[in-house]
Formats: sequence, structure tokens, C-alpha cells
Amino acid sequence: MITFVRTNSEDADFRKLVEQLDQELYERYGTEQDFFAQFNTLNAIQHVVVAYDDSIPVGCGAFKVYAEDTVEIKRMFVTKALRGHGIAAGLLKTLEQWASELKYTEAILETGTGQPEAVALYQKTGYTIMENYGQYAGIAESICMRKTLKK
Repeated sequence: MITFVRTNSEDADFRKLVEQLDQELYERYGTEQDFFAQFNTLNAIQHVVVAYDDSIPVGCGAFKVYAEDTVEIKRMFVTKALRGHGIAAGLLKTLEQWASELKYTEAILETGTGQPEAVALYQKTGYTIMENYGQYAGIAESICMRKTLKK
């Protein structure tokens, strides 16, 4: 059974999953990933969710405050062996619920053109493509998305 546990960026399981995520991103994007890595530090992330299959960590996601009413979804990852089982959607739902509880009304995120499965997941869960924001403006490999959170 999959469970979702709220934690923070100090969590050892989260950090191990992020190492796997970063390795996969370098496999997909090569040295282009160097540009994006600078925006994925963990020190600004206070809200993390880790997915467990029994006691084994199998996925993660996080959000950080982007603006007064907006959070940015970060560090979404599910281990390859368990993709396609709804874990990422569960992580996203848990993150959105948490953000809503904290009175945020919008979630934004950035993903890449080399991650079509991520784009499909976000669109399936109600995210729409928006103009690239902040550091992603003008970056052809970036796809930025947004969603209004339920109150």
C-alpha cells in the first residue's frame, strides 16, 4: 500500500530520491541540465512529501513559496519500477492539499520538453501551460504550467 508522508528537505529518504531524480535528468538532458540544477537547491524547500510502498521510499515531491498566494511544485519523482501506478498523481494531490491548507490559491511548476510523461500527468490533473516565468523565460526546453488550487 502506498502512503504519503509530509516532511521537509532534511529528510534522508527525500534526499536519496532527489539524487536519483538528478541522475535521470542528466541522462535526459545532458549538460543542459547544469542550467536548471542551480534552481533546484533544497535549502528553500520546507514542504516535502515522500511516497512509501510499505517502508520503501518510492517517490517524492515538494513545493516552495513563489509569491504571496502561489507555490511552485518542485522535485517530483517516482522510481522507474513504480511509474504508471498513480503515485505521482497522489504526490501532486497531497502537495496541493497541503498548499491549500496553508491558504495558497495557485500552484505553478516548470518541467521540460524531454519529460512528456510529466507534461501529460500535469495536464491530466488540471494544469495548463502558461508563459514561462522567472528564470525559465525564453528557455525553449522549459514548459511552465499553472493550476488554481481548491479552497
